[in-house]
Amino acid sequence: MKIRQHVEEMFRDVPDSDEKQSLLGEMIADAEEKAADLMADGKDEEDAVNKALVELGDLSEIKLNLMGVSPRRAGGGQRRRRNNLLYSVIGSLLIIALMVFINLYYSPDTIWFVYPMFGVIWWPLSVFLHYLNHRDGDGK
Repeated sequence: MKIRQHVEEMFRDVPDSDEKQSLLGEMIADAEEKAADLMADGKDEEDAVNKALVELGDLSEIKLNLMGVSPRRAGGGQRRRRNNLLYSVIGSLLIIALMVFINLYYSPDTIWFVYPMFGVIWWPLSVFLHYLNHRDGDGK
């Protein structure tokens, strides 16, 4: 009974569906079977139930899947966009520094690095605009 209560409590915020009921039934049956096996091996009931519940593991990914949220996209989107912005800024600065070096080393009389620099600037600018568009979670 404690196993059923624990599993149902874990999934109470997931909307009801046939898939949820099937999964809950399967998980409860497996955990109760494991607890019964442990009690048959000589463990007392409380230890067996607790061990069976621990062996269910982390249920957060299962909950996210039942709610229709991809576990990969659940929390990493904002951080990934910030990392993309940082990568584009650093990469652009390195490319521009390389162009400045090449320009000043090989043809110091002609300043030409400015022209390709305008093209390279579009990379972090576009990533920044994408970051702003998705910052509040409105964009996809």
